[in-house]
Amino acid sequence: MRIKTIVIIVITILLTIVITQNSKEDFFNFLWATFRISRLIMLLIVAIIAFILGVLVGRPKRVKKLGGDYTDNNSDKSAPGTLSDDDKDYIN
Repeated sequence: MRIKTIVIIVITILLTIVITQNSKEDFFNFLWATFRISRLIMLLIVAIIAFILGVLVGRPKRVKKLGGDYTDNNSDKSAPGTLSDDDKDYIN
């Protein structure tokens, strides 16, 4: 298994242990409101929100095209004779 997979499994196990140990009800203040909610539910909500944010932040970004196609004037760089005279002198 890869390291990333092992780390994800370990974090999931630790998160499960922490969530199951905290099943007592508690008061939570959110802005001006006070809620009486189980710690288990609150930890699950926070874990789900953190996971969603992690997926959104960690995904690859899409490349946006701003206009016409970009073309490189010197696109065939593997062809012989593309070295400048200075480069040829330096190599020799």
